[in-house]
Parts: sequence; C-alpha cells; structure tokens
Amino acid sequence: MFKLEVAINDLEIETDYSIQRIETAIKYIISSLSELKQFVIKKDFKSIQEEIYFFKHQKPVIVSKLIYYNAIYKIETKKPYGTKCIRKYFTKELKKLKRFFDNNLDFYKYYRSHNSFLDENFFVREKHDIRLWLDTFYFEADHRFSTSHDYKVAKIIANDLIQVYIEDQLNSINKQRKIESSMLTWTASKTDLTELIYALYAQGVFGNGKADIKLIVKSFESFCNIDLGDFYRTYLELKNRKLNRTKFLDTMHESLLKKMDEQDER
Repeated sequence: MFKLEVAINDLEIETDYSIQRIETAIKYIISSLSELKQFVIKKDFKSIQEEIYFFKHQKPVIVSKLIYYNAIYKIETKKPYGTKCIRKYFTKELKKLKRFFDNNLDFYKYYRSHNSFLDENFFVREKHDIRLWLDTFYFEADHRFSTSHDYKVAKIIANDLIQVYIEDQLNSINKQRKIESSMLTWTASKTDLTELIYALYAQGVFGNGKADIKLIVKSFESFCNIDLGDFYRTYLELKNRKLNRTKFLDTMHESLLKKMDEQDER
C-alpha cells in the first residue's frame, strides 16, 4: 500500500498536465487499484478497526487520484478556445464542485470534523444504511472492495485537488489578462495600422526584406493588443482608394515635421 502511494506521488512531482501524461497516470492507478483489490479480497482484514482505517483513509487517497486525473483529462480535452470562453468554462466547473458540496453537506461535516461514531456504517463492507446519504454508485460497486462511503471520501479529496487546479488556471488567465492590459494599445483605426505595416513590409525593414507579411501582422497584433482581422482585404481597400492611398503615412509625415518645427522654435 505504501509503495503504491509513493509511486502515485512520484507521478505528481511533474507539473506538466499534458494529455499523454494524464492518460499514463490514469492507466497506472487503474492497474494498481486492480492489484490492491485482489490483495484485499485474498488477505482480508484482521479487525474491524483495520477495515475502517483502510476504507476511510487509505483507499480513498488512491481513488481520489483517479477521480482527479479523470476530471482534469475531461476538463483539458473539452476546454474551449479564447480567454473569455476559458474563464467562463473554468468558473462553470467550480460551480459543479460547489453543487457536490451542497448536496453532501452533512457528510462533509462528519468527515471534516474527524467524527467516528458512524464509521462502522460508512466504512465497513455490507454495513450500508440507505438512510445515510447513499450514492447510486454504491449499488453498482463490488461490495467485496467497497463500503457505502469510501468513494464519497475519495470524491471530497479529489474535489479539493480539482479546485486547486482550476483556481491555478484562473489565476494564470488573470495574470495574463493584466499583462495584456498593460501593453500598448493601438487607438487609431485598423486601416491605419494595416497601412503602416504594409509600408514597412514594402520597405523591407524586417529580416532583410524576407519576413512574411503574416508574421509581421501577427507581431504587430501582439505588440499593439489588437486583432486586425482580414488584413489583406483591408490592404486591397487601401489600393482601391481613388484619392490619397497613403493617407495615414502622409499624415504621419506632416505630424512629425510639425513636431520638429515646434521643437526648433523653442
């Protein structure tokens, strides 16, 4: 049992939550639980106290990791694109955790308060009482390796871990948002910026004239905190102007000369 807990903890040394790593963790825990189940069924327990300790403290820790990684796998594979959508998505996931807490408040109080007066009902096999907050899951479980509430304890532990994960993700989003909000923001029109970008592109000032226009546009979008959309279409509209196709550049030229003249007069 101790070796199993150490092995699972070793999986968590890494902070990488890649899909492949999560899948590896899930497969390992499922395999380990299967071995543990066979061991328990074969060896059984020496006393009621030993059985209670296993189903209240040991098994839930392992199962909680399975619940946790499975939840993270679902969250990561279903995560939408876009900062606003992701923030809304994670907030919705937090509400799911809150619903579980609300629906199991009595047992939360019992477990968190380290009570033990109902332990024989909750954590001894074949001692279930349908009046004591039973989940449908219990009736489908193998009662040789399950009690009425060991899974609920695992769920509580897992939800704590899931909450930390989601809140970390939200904090990262908020930090990124602060960084983005502190960036320079282009306040002239998108057409003006497109005109400037194409002028620099035509001048060949990036990469000795070999830089791709898409890369230049993307860099300006990031630097100026703006989305230029279909920039090529905007460029075509500039080309098709009947009067003054370089209106913004001409205005820039006039503004710079005016600034220089004003400074010379001081």
